[in-house]
Amino acid sequence: MLKKNIFATSAGIIAVGAIIGILAPMLQKLGNPGNMGVCVACFGRDIAGALGLHRAEGVQYLRPEILGFVLGAFLAALAVGEFRPRGGSAPLARFLLGMCAMIGALVFLGCPWRVILRLAGGDGNAIFGFLGLAVGIGIGCLFFKSGYSLGRSVKESTGIGLLMPVVIIGLLALRLTFPPVADQAKSGVLFYSLKGPGAQYAPLVASLSVGLVVGVLAQRSRFCTMGALRDLFLFRHWHLFSGVLALLVIAWAVNMALGQFKPGFTNQPVAHTQTFWNFAGMTVAGLAFALAGGCPGRQLFMSGEGDGDAAIFVFGMLAGAAFAHNFGLAGSPAGIGPYGVAAVIVTLSICLFIGLTNIRKVGS
Repeated sequence: MLKKNIFATSAGIIAVGAIIGILAPMLQKLGNPGNMGVCVACFGRDIAGALGLHRAEGVQYLRPEILGFVLGAFLAALAVGEFRPRGGSAPLARFLLGMCAMIGALVFLGCPWRVILRLAGGDGNAIFGFLGLAVGIGIGCLFFKSGYSLGRSVKESTGIGLLMPVVIIGLLALRLTFPPVADQAKSGVLFYSLKGPGAQYAPLVASLSVGLVVGVLAQRSRFCTMGALRDLFLFRHWHLFSGVLALLVIAWAVNMALGQFKPGFTNQPVAHTQTFWNFAGMTVAGLAFALAGGCPGRQLFMSGEGDGDAAIFVFGMLAGAAFAHNFGLAGSPAGIGPYGVAAVIVTLSICLFIGLTNIRKVGS
């Protein structure tokens, strides 16, 4: 008889949310940017910069947390027999959804986890990001009710399933071989920020350890902010959402204890006060997450389980980060980028096109 997965219980998902709520503010205390102890979008953007995919000098760092997410999920899946290589479900659509999700998130300046962490740190602008996220996922739920699907994935070889963990191990090897140094010109093949959010980071061991722990816990619990809102809207299920609430409450309490809770709208770290675009950016991101089947963290965890479709989404996010900074789409503390308005319109149109053209009749 298989042992019960305690992390998938109601108490388990709350415990996982609480643990993330403790670890994320601690990483901020150890050096990560403000209200950004963990942010898949921002950290993915930094990784894209470290690899030279964009040259925005303030956001370049190969974040170990992201590497740990994938490797932790991979190890957990192997340990319990849930490493199941699969893929082949609309790869181009998933790549584009990853790009759209990242661009929308960078207009707002944060992924769903950072929405929660910004709220827990007192950033009132995140209220509008959360509302946008909910609206985007709500639109996705309307597509689900209409029969939206990108089709089934198929079983693939073990070698194919191992590709994403191998890539992540390769990135970790690069990070170990070429660490940050005082003179960026001597950092080898990687690019590192000398100022800005990219120059703010916790020690390598702490960052990687937290990433591994979160990867293991999230793989076992299926923790997902998009899934939490989707289940709440469609089925009135509070299971996943209780974990999100735990993350919010515990992160707030830890921030209070560490002196990191600073309520207000202005002068918040790595944030802007353009209300509508905070809302609109996360609406795009929320819709993209819904249509792809998971928030960015969940996509990373599934890629560690051997899901090639999730890996395609992750690479789409990296490409989206490059586009966002190479073409003036991303936001900054000064506001949205010069082409941020066009970016929201175009990415929303792409998401709606994918949604509308993949509504399938029952039985098809």
